Amino acid sequence: MAENNAPPEAPAKKGKLKLILMLTVVIVLAVGLSVVGTMWFLGGGIPGMGDAEQEDSSEQVEVFVPSTYTVLEKALVTTVQAEGRQRYAQVYLAFEAQDPAALAAANQHMPLLRSKLIGVLGGRDFNELQTPEGRKALADDMLATVNNALEQEGEPPLLAVLFRNFVVQ
Repeated sequence: MAENNAPPEAPAKKGKLKLILMLTVVIVLAVGLSVVGTMWFLGGGIPGMGDAEQEDSSEQVEVFVPSTYTVLEKALVTTVQAEGRQRYAQVYLAFEAQDPAALAAANQHMPLLRSKLIGVLGGRDFNELQTPEGRKALADDMLATVNNALEQEGEPPLLAVLFRNFVVQ
């Protein structure tokens, strides 16, 4: 009689094993789906499911190249045109380029560039240099002058001529 009162243990263990196995499969699927869903929402695509168009467009993506700078330590100082008075302009400059070879070329040809830049600055009108538009036009003309001189020497061009300090009096 004692044997009939004992509960059968073999079927209960099989039921718990199936439950644990099913929970494990569900958790693994949930984690996998959340990873794939996150990648899809963030625009990364689903691994192994890439389209040929997406692969081609990834090859055409432009690579960001940071600019590098060189600073002209000495200021350009010259007289500028004014009505009956002698006026002065003092400009501290920096050159911007994406190609370090352009900055190296600018440093190599600095005496030529300084001479040309002083000529450009000295040819300006005092009243023009006091306006933002006049200073922007001066920077554009300086860039064109520097790039023209570098081109004649067979060197790569600069991106910009930047004013670090600008004084007219």
